[in-house]
Amino acid sequence: MDFSIELRDIISIITSVLCGGAIGFEREYKNKSTGFRTIMLITLGSTIFTIVSRYGAGTDDRISANIITGIGFIGAGVIFKDKMSVLGLTTAAVIWTAAAIGMTAGIGYHSLAVVFTAITLIILILVNKIELLIGSLKKNKILNISFNNYDLSQLQLLEQKIKEHHLKSKRLEVYKTDRTLSAVLEITGTKKNADKLSLEMVEMKEIREFH
Repeated sequence: MDFSIELRDIISIITSVLCGGAIGFEREYKNKSTGFRTIMLITLGSTIFTIVSRYGAGTDDRISANIITGIGFIGAGVIFKDKMSVLGLTTAAVIWTAAAIGMTAGIGYHSLAVVFTAITLIILILVNKIELLIGSLKKNKILNISFNNYDLSQLQLLEQKIKEHHLKSKRLEVYKTDRTLSAVLEITGTKKNADKLSLEMVEMKEIREFH
């Protein structure tokens, strides 16, 4: 059995470490949960397993296929949901992409791995600018609000504050429970103004809770 190290394998490993390091640095710079070392190890591990699968009996692809499954479990572990949104989807996608880049380097497509890394970094770096652009556009948001008592004037006061923040509101539902008055409103406007409204709603004594 030949245990000699081939030059292309060394180049694959170096390429995966550099590509993973570049993506990991961007994640670390943005203080994300999956940072420099983690992304680098994901790309390196994917490259190593891909190289091993290439030297397996009959060049079996099962190892490469299992990389995707394993990375899926890692990605799922960084996703969690709160009341308002789902967090960690971008991090999970970065992990998935980093593994793909590592596999690309592992099969010897070094230039393509570098190109994929550059594309990934461009997407990640431009995300903030794109999000700012999206935030400046008008969009709809559904608010579920519970007030402290049955007084309808509390809802009217909130609707006045919505107008003051240059937002539009539409009553989708107004109902009364055993304890309080509740309402479902559709808010239309920019994300920036909606966020300001949310902060003011936190301080309103008339509102028991909202989401």
